[in-house]
Amino acid sequence: MEKVILTGDRPTGRLHIGHYVGSLRRRVELQNTGDYRNVFIMIADAQALTDNFDNPEKVRSNITEVALDYLSVGLDPKISTIFIQSLIPELTELSFYYMNLVTVSRLQRNPTVKAEIQQKNFEASIPVGFMCYPISQAADITAFKATTVPVGEDQLPMIEQTKEIVHKFNEIYAPVLVEPNALLPQRAACNRLPGTDGKAKMSKSLGNCIYLADSADSIKQKVMSMYTDPLHVQVSDPGHLEGNTVFTYLDAFCKPEHFGRYLPDYANLDELKAHYQRGGLGDVKVKRFLNSILQEELEPIRTRREELARDMDSVTELLRVSSLKAREVAGKTLSEVRHAMKIDYFG
Repeated sequence: MEKVILTGDRPTGRLHIGHYVGSLRRRVELQNTGDYRNVFIMIADAQALTDNFDNPEKVRSNITEVALDYLSVGLDPKISTIFIQSLIPELTELSFYYMNLVTVSRLQRNPTVKAEIQQKNFEASIPVGFMCYPISQAADITAFKATTVPVGEDQLPMIEQTKEIVHKFNEIYAPVLVEPNALLPQRAACNRLPGTDGKAKMSKSLGNCIYLADSADSIKQKVMSMYTDPLHVQVSDPGHLEGNTVFTYLDAFCKPEHFGRYLPDYANLDELKAHYQRGGLGDVKVKRFLNSILQEELEPIRTRREELARDMDSVTELLRVSSLKAREVAGKTLSEVRHAMKIDYFG
């Protein structure tokens, strides 16, 4: 079976380095391997509206921001199809059919849904669209017959639910749908990068994000104010790595060659960690090292983004054409689904 990737992001804000290490960087690597027949990258605006229904302008205005971030990190529209979810109405129809294959109690048990309901303080006022977004995700994945879905660990329950829908549909009707497999980040630190304040998750509302579009000065300011070890008061004090945001970021971004360029006193990250733990290494020195690494990583992305932003008409046209291509693929799957369900009445 030919391999196909489907992945994407909700356009509720510009993308940050958590997105970058968690998925974007890997997407570019996978795209460039040549191992995949198709790579579909979805800007999930319809899904974003499930909990932003009263603020559609927030979603609309961020579609091009996310597209710019995609292109600036190296996603190539000649290889990857970058499309807007709401422009593919076939996804909505597939979701409607899949709803018959899932019980309300099963949706309520989905760990990802439960966690996000709690995070968003929905309590009893849960929009039906939000509750059903695992079904919508299943429609997204199966419409393009994706075999591979790059996700973080928190999204594994969504992939499991998609597999259940695939199994049930194929068993009841015909073996039309393809079962996807999750692809996790290669580094554990990349699964969910914490906010700069040490909180469990980066959030625009908390102001603890480093965005791909941030200026060099902004990145430096955020790194130098980053949460470390509250018990590491004096340079001579032993430091702790657990919960130390700076070292979590180093785990995600640091490469052996960075030491020769920016911190030649150490051979590798293990040596740096050992010195910090025994005492005698200050937070400022470690933060300066991290800042140098992030500046090197993000400067070409920022430059490319600024270049692309000078011609937004081309970015918009790219999204239009790519969405048409994606719709054609989803339409073929929908035709097969309708035939299997015996509801293709006139053709």
